[in-house]
Amino acid sequence: MSWPAPVSLKGDHVHLVPLEASHSAGLADCVGDLHTLWYTSIPSPEGMTQEIDRRLALQIDGKMTPFTICTPDGRAVGMTTYMNVDPVQKRVEIGSTWISKDVQRSHLNTEAKLLLLDHAFDVLGCIAVEFRTHRLNTQSRRAIERLGAQLDGILRSHMVMANGTIRDTAVYSITAAEWPAIKAGLLGKMNT
Repeated sequence: MSWPAPVSLKGDHVHLVPLEASHSAGLADCVGDLHTLWYTSIPSPEGMTQEIDRRLALQIDGKMTPFTICTPDGRAVGMTTYMNVDPVQKRVEIGSTWISKDVQRSHLNTEAKLLLLDHAFDVLGCIAVEFRTHRLNTQSRRAIERLGAQLDGILRSHMVMANGTIRDTAVYSITAAEWPAIKAGLLGKMNT
C-alpha cells in the first residue's frame, strides 16, 4: 500500500476525493484559461486526461497521492496532491494544486489545505509539510504565507518550465511543532 494511501477528506466547504479518470470531463470544464499562466503548470482542457493519467501513474509508483477538489455537491473545481512523499522521514509536499477561478479566494481553498494538513500531521504523523511555488507567483506565495507556512528559502535555477524559462522555487514549510497554533489560526479564519 502506498503512503499516504488514497483517502476522502470532507469539510463544510470542500470535499477532497481520490483522483479518478472519470473526473476528466468535470476538471476540463472548470479549468478555464488557468493553463495559460506562464509561471505555473496547469493542464489545458485538452490535456486533462493525460495529466490525470500522469498523476495516477505517479500514485502507482508511490510518489504522489492525487485528489480532485470538489464542492460539497460534487462539482469538480480543481486538483491537489501530496507529492514528494518521504515515508521514512514522514514528510510530504502539498502541491500541483489549482482551483477554478470561481472558487478562488473563498473558504474552499483554506479548508482544503486545513484538511490536507490535518491529515498529514494528525493521521500520517508527518514531521513537516512543504509547499513549493515559482518565486514570481505572488498569488500562490501570499496564499501559502496566509496558511502560516514559513519560507525556508529559494532554490535558484531549480527547474526548466515548459515554456523554457528557468524557475526559481520558493520553498515553504510547516513543522509538526507549529501545527497546533497554525491549525487554530486556520480554524479561526474558517469562522470569519
